[in-house]
Amino acid sequence: MTVDVVLPCLDEAEALPWVLARIPPGWRAIVVDNGSADGSAALAAELGATVVHEPRRGFGAACHAGLLVSEAEFVCFCDCDASLDPGLLPGLVRRVADGSADLVLGRRRPTGAGAWPAHARAGNLALSWLLRRRTGLRLRDLGPLRAARREELLALGLSDRRSGYPLQMVVRAADAGWRVEEADVPYRPRTGRSKVTGTWKGTWQAVHDMRRVLDEPAPAGGGRP
Repeated sequence: MTVDVVLPCLDEAEALPWVLARIPPGWRAIVVDNGSADGSAALAAELGATVVHEPRRGFGAACHAGLLVSEAEFVCFCDCDASLDPGLLPGLVRRVADGSADLVLGRRRPTGAGAWPAHARAGNLALSWLLRRRTGLRLRDLGPLRAARREELLALGLSDRRSGYPLQMVVRAADAGWRVEEADVPYRPRTGRSKVTGTWKGTWQAVHDMRRVLDEPAPAGGGRP
């Protein structure tokens, strides 16, 4: 079983050593640098990660660039700010590998004050409710820690390159008949400054991007890719 871990990165030099040290042995870390100015890319390479440079700004652009260069049977995604522990990913991958799920998301459970600001949690709850209306999936979180098979992810034809990418993955997986499940994971206070959900403005910009994804019509027919 081979696994690649895609880590979108924008000025995360402070968190990178902890994150990369938690990558399971034998797995490949793919750090996708999205225009960092703090030396993140050089540090990631020094720490043994595969580094990809994605000049087009956007969370989705960075995630998809990592997916496109991945070669493993399974691909995981994880934030690069030390808020989530990539050492927990084997539990998610096992559920995909044994056939009990096609996409497994880490349901974030805050472990410290400020780990999940009220505005970010409110935006997440709103999107979870809208997702249920659109797809029928009863998810409680749309967290960035996740695992699936690489070839099936590529077959989803993901097109969003902004904050809507994680949600589009779930929506298109549901439309394709995938079994989407959650697993509780601890959510730590992030290291460094948030680029998206650290403010009300950033959170609601992300919600706006995701609403656009939810407006996409479901394909006729459906079924697994």
